[in-house]
Amino acid sequence: MASTTSAEPQKTREAAIPRVMRADARRNHDRLLTEARAAFAAHGTDASLEDVARRAGVGIGTLYRHFPNRHALLSAVFEDALNDLLARARELLTAPEPCTALVTWLREMVTHAGEYRGLSRALMSVSSDTSSALSRCNEPIRQAGGALLTRAQEAGKVRPDVEIGDLLQLTHAIALAAEESGEDPQLADRLLNLTLRGLKDA
Repeated sequence: MASTTSAEPQKTREAAIPRVMRADARRNHDRLLTEARAAFAAHGTDASLEDVARRAGVGIGTLYRHFPNRHALLSAVFEDALNDLLARARELLTAPEPCTALVTWLREMVTHAGEYRGLSRALMSVSSDTSSALSRCNEPIRQAGGALLTRAQEAGKVRPDVEIGDLLQLTHAIALAAEESGEDPQLADRLLNLTLRGLKDA
């Protein structure tokens, strides 16, 4: 009985220690991300994961060990853009025109999402799905956008009934529309301007 009791704290301590990725595993992880970015940029987010693994020089099983599903891989690929968006939101919180700052940030969201065809659709699909690995991007984006929206509302530039969740879904929809109409590079700006007018209407 005593030996069982003493073993439990040891197990707890071991479980609490984060695992450090081995050098070869880290190389595989980084190669997979590099190839995934290239594949998603060239072929969209539905690109073959088997092809990503082959180009990275590993088996598909190795890919799934690092990224259990497509959304986990998408989340990792989108991480740099997410960090850029969060940093940009912090900068824009001190911009002199709160409404312009909000729309500028939404426009940059459209630009980042447009780097990978299908990403906007994927982000929309997990807006209320907390079980998806991609959904971990949602909360930081909601907080960053929410702060910019609140500032614009407090300045009386945006209607008080506008909610950040709805605004983000509209932005994803605009990015998706722009993606589907590649021959019209000004479409996203026009739709964002229409959205802005709606935000200001009493």
